[in-house]
Amino acid sequence: MDQVLQYNFGYLPPKSGLTSDLPLSYLASKRSSLFGIADKARQGLKKHKPNGHSEAAVLEQRCIDLVRVLAADMVQQANSGHPGAAMGCAPIAHQLWAKVMRYSPKEPKWANRDRFVLSNGHACALQYCMLHLTGYDLSIEDLRQFRQLGARTPGHPENHVTPGIEVATGPLGQGISNAVGLAMGEAHLAATFNKDGFNLVDHYTYVICGDGCLQEGLSSEASSLAGHLRLGKLIVFYDDNKIQIDGGTDLAFTEDVCKRYEAYGWQTIDVLDGDSDYTTLAEAIAAAKKETMRPTLIKVTTTIGFGSLKAGTAGVHGAPLGHADLAQLKRNAGFTETDFFCVPSDVAEAYTKAGEAGHASKVAWDSLFAKYAEAYPELAAEFSRRQARALPEGWKDHLPRWTPEDKALATRQSSQLVLNKLAECIPELMGGSADLTTSNLTKFKGALDFQSSTPDGRYIRFGVREHAMAAICNGLFAYGGIIPFCATFLNFTGYALGAMRVSSLSEFGVITVATHDSIGLGEDGPTHQPVESLLNFRATPNTLTLRPADANEVSGSYMVALEHRHTPSVIALSRQGVPNLAGSSVEMVAKGAYVVQQCSAAAQLTFVGTGSEVQLLIDATKGLDIDVNVVSMPCWELFDAQPYAYRCKIFPSGIPVLACEALAAEGWSKYAHCVIGMRSFGASGPAKEVQKKFGFTVEQVQAKARELLAFYSSRPVPNLLERLDAAP
Repeated sequence: MDQVLQYNFGYLPPKSGLTSDLPLSYLASKRSSLFGIADKARQGLKKHKPNGHSEAAVLEQRCIDLVRVLAADMVQQANSGHPGAAMGCAPIAHQLWAKVMRYSPKEPKWANRDRFVLSNGHACALQYCMLHLTGYDLSIEDLRQFRQLGARTPGHPENHVTPGIEVATGPLGQGISNAVGLAMGEAHLAATFNKDGFNLVDHYTYVICGDGCLQEGLSSEASSLAGHLRLGKLIVFYDDNKIQIDGGTDLAFTEDVCKRYEAYGWQTIDVLDGDSDYTTLAEAIAAAKKETMRPTLIKVTTTIGFGSLKAGTAGVHGAPLGHADLAQLKRNAGFTETDFFCVPSDVAEAYTKAGEAGHASKVAWDSLFAKYAEAYPELAAEFSRRQARALPEGWKDHLPRWTPEDKALATRQSSQLVLNKLAECIPELMGGSADLTTSNLTKFKGALDFQSSTPDGRYIRFGVREHAMAAICNGLFAYGGIIPFCATFLNFTGYALGAMRVSSLSEFGVITVATHDSIGLGEDGPTHQPVESLLNFRATPNTLTLRPADANEVSGSYMVALEHRHTPSVIALSRQGVPNLAGSSVEMVAKGAYVVQQCSAAAQLTFVGTGSEVQLLIDATKGLDIDVNVVSMPCWELFDAQPYAYRCKIFPSGIPVLACEALAAEGWSKYAHCVIGMRSFGASGPAKEVQKKFGFTVEQVQAKARELLAFYSSRPVPNLLERLDAAP
């Protein structure tokens, strides 16, 4: 094996004159040089019972070595995965799970648990190992099934699949940003519920992240806000292993990360030897916990794939070690080479005790909560209701309703009125805007800002940070006891799509308020006028896309969003005023589509639209010598979920359908035989002129209606609901 050091480790200086046939003893004498890093990693696992070390220190080393070996076993068994970061971060994980964190393997959702987020989610073999070893409902067989179809150990952490996983952390940067939301949740609920002598909410949020997480702009947005908010109970471990997929981080990432985080307002601590200096690592954690007014970044220099023949190289980042390398890893760690997924009894006992100690903290908290309930019964009941994600009784009675005689409002304005009422009766409703409060109209009456000095506040000033805003809301939802909402222009949800997609796959019912919803916003022009945005959300699984036609449908949209706690909702709202429709309904929004205006005779055509275009369609029926039913369709997804009989009632067989929406025309062919929609970007100008330019006028609708009726006068009308994917 000494013959392959240069090839495997890649640390020999290009002009050193050294060759790969140098003996290991020579390289061992050069530990201060770059190539010594690889030697250190290779030799480090041989310290099983060094002279002078206590039994506790020996056991600790065996525990860490076992985590490295077990993670490598998982990746080898799957022949797929990322062993390097898991092996390098094993000392950090051991410190947290064995010595620092409070958690309950028996009750993973215990409200006052410390939160742990593995932001570099590709290293999930590490987290699965810790969950199994400390007693969570994750068996050794689950570890064997790593990355297999249907396994509870998927290729990246997924919160609704594996017990003990807080948030889904596949895309880099999401996890650390979610963690900011988790820390905000802790600060808010502590300020809301804690009383003298009763620290009901009092815990930390711990994160492990890598270079990739810190290169993504998302993490910069979230970390900047975390520093501003002084989230002192947020502790992030930066795994500084100097390797990413393409090779060394010096290819693209040479900044001083600690200085950047200091500028954000964070405390920073540098642990120079994260491979074996466990004392300094423990001291860094203690120092981080003492700092109450700043989040902490602990930069831990590690060796990726510590113990592997490929340690310190990109070769150990995203591929199995190989059987020969895995064998030497086990041999040097003092384990049997031929044993796979084997946990020695002393290591198993140590981690079992750690899990039991964590559960003891939960039992002590239960006792505290019982006394709290005696002293503050109403607060205790409110806390329990929120943790159960149960809405207050009678909350729907607070939804405002409008008549046609009421003043016409932009739907963003009626949205604010709805938020005012809901905020009064749903105290867990919490959110804000990406520096567009006066445009999104999301600050509800009496709202106090959430700031470091007022953590009980429910209105969040996210700043111009759309992506972080959406990711933080995922963290707030995951935290529990909070219903988060966020807001921006519909067009600028494009900045937040990464986190919004994670909301959907995580089953987090985050509410996104997206105003300025069409080309109808006018003068700001095509950079601000959304065209494709709704189509993107409509194509995303487990997302409700709602575009209400008037104030009543706005109330209905919020009703739907709040009732679907495991499905995120996007509520698209107009800048321009819309009248209150005579046939609109709060409740019928839940059907996805309904007839808002019925003709007196048998219908010859059906008009269907969303948002402000529904009134346009109603206006177009006036003076038109055709009998037309007008359908408002605020939500495609809800309509598609209705029984086939109901869908056929809305779109009867044999009747042509004309759709109209001032956004992308694509997609409407599911329901309509002809579409008036956008097939280009918009234009800058007064709203009415822009609408006229692109054909959103009464005259155009009437002309298309006559043309459509004439086209099908001599042809059978296709029943679009009878396609294979839409049939009952």
